[in-house]
Amino acid sequence: MIANIGTRVKLNNGVEMPILGLGVYQMSSGDQTRSACLEALAVGYRLIDTASMYGNEMDVGKAVAQSGLEREELFITTKVWNSDHGYDRTLKAFQRSQAALGLDYVDLYLIHWPGGGLRKETWQALEKLLEDGKCRAIGVSNYTITHLKEMMGYAKVIPTVNQVEFHPWLFQKDLLEYCQKEKIQMEAYSPLTRARKLDSPILKSIGDHYRKTPAQVMIRWGLQHGLIEIPKSTHKDRIIENANVFDFQIDDSDMKEIDSIDKERRVSWDPSSIP
Repeated sequence: MIANIGTRVKLNNGVEMPILGLGVYQMSSGDQTRSACLEALAVGYRLIDTASMYGNEMDVGKAVAQSGLEREELFITTKVWNSDHGYDRTLKAFQRSQAALGLDYVDLYLIHWPGGGLRKETWQALEKLLEDGKCRAIGVSNYTITHLKEMMGYAKVIPTVNQVEFHPWLFQKDLLEYCQKEKIQMEAYSPLTRARKLDSPILKSIGDHYRKTPAQVMIRWGLQHGLIEIPKSTHKDRIIENANVFDFQIDDSDMKEIDSIDKERRVSWDPSSIP
């Protein structure tokens, strides 16, 4: 049951993760990231998703420190970048991220992209970090079914999360069903298509029916498909709007209509091109 912004899902290792969070990709380091995080935490968000590549881990950490919230209430995700693949390099990259965040542990550490030929070694480093208690859960991002099947051949720990681009214009149904079968939680980045489709007549019509905006419809659609959603915004009103998605339910016919929008259109890179 998707009750409210405090709803969490249990990952395959028993850790509970909030179903809605704030993504901070392309937020400027400094006040912009820190302020957006503080606004989100004040509204009730408890998940913040960052990455070493974003250059704003330190600002996320400052917001956490300034929020006044207990660390155990929060769920902080960061990621290892392509240039740091490999066992030793990944361990060092994690140390840098942890220091920037100023946290004793990270809730979820992800492989950002399945690039290069060192996926196995990188994953083994994440398994070591998990074993040492440096993070509570480990997972991947932008992994296709092919990448995940390859991973099953060497992973001692099955990833808890696969964070991918997912929205009505990129309804990755096969990947979603595969992850559900393997008990890997899917998480959607760019669930609002980076604002490129907020003027969609279909979404506007459906939104009018529920008295919701197209953005709220897209977020709710992802939640009803069982995804964790991490929309990004630096504006207080949009941060509040994106969280106001727990007082309505999209009916089956409208869900199917939104499903049918799929055009396999991405706003980010295509990981299927990575061997």
